[in-house]
Amino acid sequence: QVQLVESGGGLVQAGGSLRLSCAASGRTFSSSAMGWFRQAPGKERDFVAAINWSGAITYYADSVKGRFTISRDNAKSTVYLQMNSLRPEDTAVYYCAARPYGSTKSSLGAYDYWGQGTQVTVSS
Repeated sequence: QVQLVESGGGLVQAGGSLRLSCAASGRTFSSSAMGWFRQAPGKERDFVAAINWSGAITYYADSVKGRFTISRDNAKSTVYLQMNSLRPEDTAVYYCAARPYGSTKSSLGAYDYWGQGTQVTVSS
């Protein structure tokens, strides 16, 4: 069993930055691919970024490429999402997800565990 707790969301002006954190419990974190997804009001949950177990492989949605960076610290069982140059369209609830013993994937169904989400609001 893996529990995930996101933090770091908030209200920021367009062009600003936020850093999201996702703390994981359980012994499989260092063997898990991790992903970030987001869901805006009235929309489906979409892929944002993913990282493999070692941090050597990352994968981004086109909409955030060059602005967002995913990273992880296996010693702290934490995955991060650094978000720069934020836009109003980045407003959403951001979720982290874990895929134990799996490779990086962009599909929701590939992930076994989910956090409760953290709200990010970007004002124009």
